Amino acid sequence: MTEGNDVAREEFPDTVSDDDPAFDTSVAHQARFYNYLIGGKDNYAADREYARALLSVYPGLADTAKANRAYLRRAVRFLAGEAGLSQFLDIGTGIPSEGSTHEVAQEVRPDSRIVYVDNDPVVLAHARAFLVGRDPGTTDYLHADLHDPGHILAGAARTLDFSRPVGVLLITILHAFSDDEDPYGIVSALADALPGGSYLAMTHWGTEAGSLDADAKVGDLTRQMSRQQYTPRSRAEFARFFDGLELVEPGITRVQDWGAGPESAPGGGPAWWAGMARKP
Repeated sequence: MTEGNDVAREEFPDTVSDDDPAFDTSVAHQARFYNYLIGGKDNYAADREYARALLSVYPGLADTAKANRAYLRRAVRFLAGEAGLSQFLDIGTGIPSEGSTHEVAQEVRPDSRIVYVDNDPVVLAHARAFLVGRDPGTTDYLHADLHDPGHILAGAARTLDFSRPVGVLLITILHAFSDDEDPYGIVSALADALPGGSYLAMTHWGTEAGSLDADAKVGDLTRQMSRQQYTPRSRAEFARFFDGLELVEPGITRVQDWGAGPESAPGGGPAWWAGMARKP
């Protein structure tokens, strides 16, 4: 395990090649356009153009993205507080921002250990300066891909003790996987490796009756402007990710409604499902 409140250094190369496609600033990038939607400044003209095109289809999308971040904070507070967890595995963390998992968890439980996972060199470039835990907690960053959950689990085991419950966060990442990539199998592999008393918290871009035309437009924009995968799923399809687990109240809801309180954001955007479940 990593000692102290440092970010593990071996996962951070000194440089990331400018030849990496994620650094093609002429093409919209998922982490950067999401950063723009929630009010960040780590984005480029192509990201803003893509975000504005999405907003033309779903005018409430920025509110939904902010609600997604608010859900993350509420979920982590629940896990660190009521559920009593002190270990977190945040997969697909995105560009770090205020109110990230380690800040919220270590505010509730200063000894919390957090491992962030992303395969994106854009995130990698920002992580070193930001992801620093508060003593006596520990924050680690693992540069890895969710297509290989075994590699993620092995890397996270340097910091987390998988004989004790872990809170796994999959926030706004699973809709980047087509059905052919077996996202259900990936989530199942993660859940199978966790001890009883662990939790999975997830959000997912959804689809519902009346949104099919808009969803198709978003899919076309995504392929044309960001060259990335987009697979919205229905409420029932999202619920399948929790098979074999015990859903925490209020079950599957929109992100605006799960544990809604002072940090909830207004609705009006596309369906964006949220849920949390406990492994028996």
